[in-house]
Amino acid sequence: MLFSLGQFTFGLQTLPTDQLRRQTAWRHPSNSRVGARPARQFVGVGEDTINLSGVLAPEFAGSMRSLEALRKMADSGKAWALVSGAGEVFGAWTIENLTETRSVLIDNGAARRIEFDLQLAAVDDQRAEPSGGVDPWPVDDWWEWWE
Repeated sequence: MLFSLGQFTFGLQTLPTDQLRRQTAWRHPSNSRVGARPARQFVGVGEDTINLSGVLAPEFAGSMRSLEALRKMADSGKAWALVSGAGEVFGAWTIENLTETRSVLIDNGAARRIEFDLQLAAVDDQRAEPSGGVDPWPVDDWWEWWE
């Protein structure tokens, strides 16, 4: 397991990520002053985002159903705990954006290579789904997913 967002795990069989990019901001609004630089005051933390990106190759690594599961999670508007496979706890995150680029198309339009970028936004930990969220892999579909 590379990462886990709620009950969704990122890995070679689901969605292999190869890059995590985090951007954190702090708020320092300014007031203009005569004859001096603007005065700045720290008013708190700002936006905190994480982008998970990687390449999905349905014939070798990952599953198209993983992207569908993430879209279903995003549709719910809930927040989930993000944890790395090494045990690093990032806190509660919501899904803000999912971008995919399909390439190496075959004769039926299916893609052999899908690049993805998942953008997450930090929220207060109290907003995290306490159950870990709905299992994105319902039991009825489990065996179909492995095929």
